[in-house]
Amino acid sequence: MDGFRDGTPIGLGYFVVAFTLGIAAKNVGLNPLQGFVISLLNNASAGEYAAFMVIGSDAPYFEIALMTLVANARYVLMSTVLSQKFSPDTPFYHRIFVGFDVTDEIFGISIARGGKWLNPFYNYGAMLTALPGWSVGTAFGIIAGNILPTSAVSALSVALYGMFLAVIIPPARKDKIVGGAVAISFVLSFLVAEFLPFISAGNRTILLTIIIAGAAAVLYPHEEDDS
Repeated sequence: MDGFRDGTPIGLGYFVVAFTLGIAAKNVGLNPLQGFVISLLNNASAGEYAAFMVIGSDAPYFEIALMTLVANARYVLMSTVLSQKFSPDTPFYHRIFVGFDVTDEIFGISIARGGKWLNPFYNYGAMLTALPGWSVGTAFGIIAGNILPTSAVSALSVALYGMFLAVIIPPARKDKIVGGAVAISFVLSFLVAEFLPFISAGNRTILLTIIIAGAAAVLYPHEEDDS
């Protein structure tokens, strides 16, 4: 019940964000059921948006899978951190089920949870609102995209970019290295799209993510505290 309580505002927020994601899904030809299932199985805004873009460009399955893997790579790190919060005798199946829905917000409330060990059922309670909010919101966005006029759909599509700006601006303002990487990604993405049009949008994102993130990690590594 604690997880359900803490997850309720997350689920409501997911519904709003996923609604705009549904507009993007509608634009690439997905129906409400397809959008619902995709969001139910892949609760990740950036990963789904990237997948929708490569689906829209008729990319092969391998490219879609690789793009989603790269976009969602940060969840591997979050899952590793969460695993340290569980008691050593926590059954493996609990770790699998909790890992199924590790999102930025659920990770945040889980890490902030008091007590020596994290109870997996706290995560399950949060997931009870997060998953329906995200998947139903996506389906409703597609339905609205099929009903609303083209001008309204175009306007709502911009809201998704606003969501991404809300994600990247705070860390970019806090850390100059992150801000520089974001700015460079904008410039390189434009240049590659302009002068190397034979590279698909999916492959372009994969290549630039690996190159820019790799260069930033090598040139400006985080200092580890060994104490």
